[in-house]
Amino acid sequence: MHELSLCRSIAVVVGEHAAGRPVERVRVRIGAFRQVVPETLVYCWGLLNDGSALAGSILDIEHVPAVVECPDCGARSELSVPVLRCGACGSREATLVSGEEFLVASLDLTEA
Repeated sequence: MHELSLCRSIAVVVGEHAAGRPVERVRVRIGAFRQVVPETLVYCWGLLNDGSALAGSILDIEHVPAVVECPDCGARSELSVPVLRCGACGSREATLVSGEEFLVASLDLTEA
């Protein structure tokens, strides 16, 4: 369950940027190729932060699909399986455009 260690990393980033202010919501963007189970990540967030300064904060997850761009035909395709191949022409020269993201996108803070 690597989701717990991911939550620890998110909490460190949030703590640094919140600078002691109460946190209501944390939004993260996670790409399809990151192999994260969103429900498990949210569950671990609650466990990890119980009794901490982040207790009660909500973890919102934005799923970012894996998308490739084909240099041969110029098409952009969303992948349904983890194979880098153009969905339009089948070229294996397609380049991954999105799907590897893992970042804290925003925080909702309250005034102390």
